[in-house]
Amino acid sequence: MVDSRVVWGFGVCLLLLIGGVYAVQSGLLYQLDPPDPDDYERVTVTAYDENGAELATVEARVADTDPKRYLGLSNTSDLAMGEGMLFVHEEAENHGYVMRDMAFPLDIVFVGADERVTTIHHAAVPEDSYEKTYRGRGKWVLEVPRGWVNRTGVEVGDRIAVPDAAHDVSG
Repeated sequence: MVDSRVVWGFGVCLLLLIGGVYAVQSGLLYQLDPPDPDDYERVTVTAYDENGAELATVEARVADTDPKRYLGLSNTSDLAMGEGMLFVHEEAENHGYVMRDMAFPLDIVFVGADERVTTIHHAAVPEDSYEKTYRGRGKWVLEVPRGWVNRTGVEVGDRIAVPDAAHDVSG
């Protein structure tokens, strides 16, 4: 016969494991201890058209960890044209981005492993608690103030040159 203390112990451990997975997946841990805004590496990314002519540069904070990617620009009150955030993923895959707790609209630019723009979204600030998901395929996602894409002329197929410092996930 199995000791009831073993069954209870197993049940408690299972509940703690499920709760921990939920806390990580939901972003609860990142909300309780958000990344320090000054702890982001910064890089300059450059956009080029299909002929290699430079279109624009962006000074971007690098979001290369799960907490930084989850928080994104949520704690940012605004961005100047020419500023942004570069999200770094392990591989070029399909990703979905939301405008969680955003104070201003964005252009969301998905960039493939070949540094070519695959998808562009013009994302508005959510009007209520509903968060629309903006999907695309990429190894990187560049978020910039809404209107940046139109002002610079960046289009699907253009190149976003990503510095070596932003090629890998930090862990």
